[in-house]
Amino acid sequence: MLLDPYNQTDHPECKSRPDSGLSAITELDPGYITGPLSSVWKEWVKWCIEFGIEANAIIAVPYDWRLPPAKLEERDLYFHKLKFTFETALKLRGGPALVFAHSMGNNVFRYFLEWLKLEIAPKEYVKWLDEHIHTYFAVGAPLLGATETVKATLSGVTFGLPVSEGTARLMFNSFGSSIWMMPFSKHCRSDNAYLRHLSTGRKKHFSYSCDDLEFQTDYSGWPTNIINIEIPSSRGDEAYPSLMGTAHVNASDLECGFPTQLSFSAREVSSGTFFKTIADYDPDSQRLMHQLEESYHNDPVLNPLTPWERPPLKNIFCIYGIDSKTEVGYYFAPSGKPYPDNWIITDVIYEMEGSLYSRSGDLVEGNPGPTSGDETVPYHSLSWCKNWLGSEVNITRAPQSEHDGSDVQVQLDVERQPDMDIISNMKKSPRVKYITYYEDSKTLPGKRTAVWELDKANHRNIVRSSVLMRELWLEVWHDMHPDKKSKFVTKATRGPLRDDDCYWDYGKARCAWPEHCEYRYLFGDVHLGQSCRLKNSSADLLLKYV
Repeated sequence: MLLDPYNQTDHPECKSRPDSGLSAITELDPGYITGPLSSVWKEWVKWCIEFGIEANAIIAVPYDWRLPPAKLEERDLYFHKLKFTFETALKLRGGPALVFAHSMGNNVFRYFLEWLKLEIAPKEYVKWLDEHIHTYFAVGAPLLGATETVKATLSGVTFGLPVSEGTARLMFNSFGSSIWMMPFSKHCRSDNAYLRHLSTGRKKHFSYSCDDLEFQTDYSGWPTNIINIEIPSSRGDEAYPSLMGTAHVNASDLECGFPTQLSFSAREVSSGTFFKTIADYDPDSQRLMHQLEESYHNDPVLNPLTPWERPPLKNIFCIYGIDSKTEVGYYFAPSGKPYPDNWIITDVIYEMEGSLYSRSGDLVEGNPGPTSGDETVPYHSLSWCKNWLGSEVNITRAPQSEHDGSDVQVQLDVERQPDMDIISNMKKSPRVKYITYYEDSKTLPGKRTAVWELDKANHRNIVRSSVLMRELWLEVWHDMHPDKKSKFVTKATRGPLRDDDCYWDYGKARCAWPEHCEYRYLFGDVHLGQSCRLKNSSADLLLKYV
């Protein structure tokens, strides 16, 4: 799977390409990779089919996740094919698509939208989007990057695979995509896409500038510095065998030959300052700098290491997990071992319950957010999409499990300040997992924007969440109903399913087993029909709290 780090070509003895079709996204090889790593979209696809969606209406668009964005198009014509897929689906199905993207898939979709802007006449761009994309569901999107990427770059992350961390690091750093989810500052931006497009074919370094807030606030707006690293002195090289003959540190800056500790913010990581600083001490730095400059800073379409403004789509639902212990910073030191094992992690900074903690459990000073992320992506990055909401937001908090509506809390027209996080002050029971909905249908006429925060939803497992599936389908059904009066589905009753007699009771909605009885759900002003035939199927997991 290794790629040449400079030109992203295949290893001479092995050529790998992404699979196609639904089989490519449902499950990895269960004979070799087992457990949660094996099942990807398997349950999601199964639920869709059990709810009556034709299998050929579910279109998978897998990509080679090793490649940086421009190489996806250059080698595989990925974005041309994706555009053709949307256009073919419109002709076959007669309507626009629902787009579901998870994790890095959101980065790919963002790049596609920017690439498309340069392929279509400006006056036709929004029209094309309206005709081909009805709703975009951004699930677990690392909108400002993820700190785990830094760990993978310096020490390696195996994700449970039977390889060493050093081997994982070698492999990861050969991929041009290794930079794609690096953490970056929300205060820094790059040239617009049209200027970049006009400069294609000419060697040009595109501008990358930061506003005053970047230098007036700590940590580039993140909870803490992303990297704290000990740089070895030029003395005592025997302690660092992988660095012998390469260390060129000014000894006057060090005390008695001891290593010096340097700290780097998200901006200093994404700008390349960090890699330049350790270039004399790590052989991967030059390769990573090459990838950063060629595939990101100088990308002709988009510098992906810049904040994403709300795309001009009709309906956007940004969905992610919160309130889990999530890594937000690292302490590295030389290990005394040769490359690729030349760095070790000496401490980790976590965000949890509005505070920062070290690996030993000690409180750490910094700039923690109101809650934490989803175990993989920090809250600061996931919640960037709250900036896509307007100045007045409706907030609803409801239990994830079955409930009678008595525990649903609503705040209407809550003011949101520009570039500021909007936080609910609603009560929470420590024994209940909630979903908090932030919804705006007023700011942009004809468009809806929503942010859903799911307590304790894990980044890698959220696409297998029956709670998420329930809410997705309620929203989709609501949106399709011709007589709906509200912009978003109401969050009232989510009642239990009685498995013994297929009996639902929602006041006006009633159904009882046995014979193919039809029941009607009542959600505010919207009735949705379905059949009890789904009893005893795995879809019960989805229906039982509807």
